[in-house]
Amino acid sequence: MAITSYPFDAQVVTETQYSQMFREFQDSGVVASFGGSGFAVTASSGMNLNVSAGLAIVRGHVVQSTATEVVTISAAGTSVRVDRVVLRLDPSLNSIVLAVKAGTAGSTTPPALTQTDTGIYELALAQVTVNASVTSITSADITRTRPFVGSRILVWNTTTRPSSPRLGQIGYNADTSAFEFWNDTAWAPLISNVSWSTLSGKPTTFAPSAHTHLWADITDRPSSLPPSAHTHDWSQVTGKPTSFAPSAHGHAWSDLTGVPATFAPSSHSHSWSSITSKPSTFTPASHSHSSYLEAGDTISWANGTKRVHNDSVSGSGTYYAVWVQGDGTFARNTSSRRFKQNIRDIDIDPDAVLSLRPRVYDRRPKEEGGGYLRDEFGLIAEEVAETLPEIVTYDEEGRIDALRYDLLGVALLPVVQDQADRIERLERLVEELSR
Repeated sequence: MAITSYPFDAQVVTETQYSQMFREFQDSGVVASFGGSGFAVTASSGMNLNVSAGLAIVRGHVVQSTATEVVTISAAGTSVRVDRVVLRLDPSLNSIVLAVKAGTAGSTTPPALTQTDTGIYELALAQVTVNASVTSITSADITRTRPFVGSRILVWNTTTRPSSPRLGQIGYNADTSAFEFWNDTAWAPLISNVSWSTLSGKPTTFAPSAHTHLWADITDRPSSLPPSAHTHDWSQVTGKPTSFAPSAHGHAWSDLTGVPATFAPSSHSHSWSSITSKPSTFTPASHSHSSYLEAGDTISWANGTKRVHNDSVSGSGTYYAVWVQGDGTFARNTSSRRFKQNIRDIDIDPDAVLSLRPRVYDRRPKEEGGGYLRDEFGLIAEEVAETLPEIVTYDEEGRIDALRYDLLGVALLPVVQDQADRIERLERLVEELSR
């Protein structure tokens, strides 16, 4: 009869038929999760091995062990060999037993498994390396090779893949951590690996795009950053004042816009320090002065007169600074507006005052052999004339003669004012930076 069907009532069904039917439901292997303890082979003592309790299906037949079994490896020879621990199905004996299948001496290849369709079928549980002349087996000598049953998508190692797969059979390979399938010729990755070289239509270059990095992600960053010259847009400055009081400053002529091509002369003045290429001395020339001189007076003072407005003093308990007139008499030094005319501002350069050099000197005696002052300190009028000529006086012949030390304190006022302005601006800057 060419067509056979089974099992049915009142029908004799052979174990071969049951085996054929059942193995289509489930492959051969240990009934447990992959890597479980069922039928696990471990080292015991000497040449003995322990095989844990477990349940397995071998070619459609079931085998169950309820306790740890011991198997013994044959004594070692003078060269290495590799044995196998197997579950052996023998339909002729109606049994499945644990067995050790010895390898070939001098070979590191384990013995081949016997796997027939209707006869003996061996399911490998472990490979055991038996080194030359050893008297015991260690855990390092044992390689587990158990296959496991499960759903029809199985889990296996490379060495425990199904021996007779069908086209399209899928499983997870624990060695490669990837799903694979049988393409009727070989096991292939279920998802192909993609490398940059296999991509088509990829760009040759990548334009950088706007992105940011956390400071903590930057390597080799400096621990501190010294400030460097930089600028800020006015809109980026916080805490800025709404208005600014004008302060002394200058502009380069090239920075000015809308400047006229010519200038009509107007009444103005220049400080001596602001004049460049000026001579250091002046040859006296014939000249005269009016309105400032009285009969018999000659020029000897920087203000053009030997006299002041009041020779006499008045007022009880009042003290006055005095000048010495050309004739040797004392005159009162007045400061009230009513004694002055042509009052105007003077531009004193603070740097000119700061450039003055205090000196120590010995004063020449008035006559030969006379006494003189030693280690007197003060300023040298010729040096002062180079930067602050406003406090220098000249004699009747136009020679530099003396200094108006009483005006030096007034000349210091722009220095103090300039310093005060600098301090105020620095304080504002520190306050803004500290916010």
